Amino acid sequence: MTGAGLAAPFRQGPVRVRVPATSANLGPGFDSFGLALALHNEVTVRVTDHGLHVEVTGEGSAEVPRDERNLVIRSMRAAFERLGGQPPGLEVRCTNRIPHGRGLGSSAAAIVAGVVAARELVIGGTGELPDDAVLELAARLEGHPDNVAACLLGGLTVAWRDTFGGVRALRLEADPRIRAVLFLSEQTAATADTRRTLPEQVPHQAAARNVAYGALLIAALTRRPDLLLDATRDELHQPYRAAVMPASAALIDRLRSGGIAAVLSGAGPTVLALADAAEAPRVAALEVPGFRPMLLAVDTRGTGVELLVE
Repeated sequence: MTGAGLAAPFRQGPVRVRVPATSANLGPGFDSFGLALALHNEVTVRVTDHGLHVEVTGEGSAEVPRDERNLVIRSMRAAFERLGGQPPGLEVRCTNRIPHGRGLGSSAAAIVAGVVAARELVIGGTGELPDDAVLELAARLEGHPDNVAACLLGGLTVAWRDTFGGVRALRLEADPRIRAVLFLSEQTAATADTRRTLPEQVPHQAAARNVAYGALLIAALTRRPDLLLDATRDELHQPYRAAVMPASAALIDRLRSGGIAAVLSGAGPTVLALADAAEAPRVAALEVPGFRPMLLAVDTRGTGVELLVE
């Protein structure tokens, strides 16, 4: 797919976009809550006279396509269509640090990076495609808004569809004492596969309890970390996903039995433990066969853009 349209005026210099990893759901906030994490991918893009050249280094570099199938490229193409036309050529360099297929929002990061990079390459693109339109487009490409909202805005986010079907998101400031300890699984899982384990209906009482957990989680994450253990309980998705990722379920049970607020990160199989800054190093020091711990702060900046000069 090359530039049939040259209606949009393009920047001459390259653009670098920095996007954070994200953890969605956070227990009870299924398909709505997201938390940005201080682990970042970078995408550097410039418009060229012709063709498509893609370089990928880091996580997933052996499997990521170098052509139009690349998710960053597909997302850029969708944004360029919204902005008036495709450029004659593109040079794209991706530096990946977010693990793929482990529930850390790698696809959301690729989508947001592509859409924002395309917007910044078009002169006047920010006015034509403001952040709320970026969120809408990215959520459509991803299929759900939780990860893309946190990736775009940073911090703690709640995303939903409004009365008219549009995607909305609210950014909240996470309590600065909170740290994320990730237990990265050696296994991978596709979100589409784990979604097939979810029932079409759940008991009304379970849904009602999840409403309380979700409301409590907002308080816990923003000002009352002492409530995190109760606030991260869930009855909508984790019990059903446990059957297809028993090691992750067993680790969650082990951590929670020890008083640590642990949940599946997104669709898993990575386990996310939320702890205060004083406790987090102890949690990260736990040895768990099949999992690699990683201690991260909450990312408060979201997606960042740098206009480079050649």
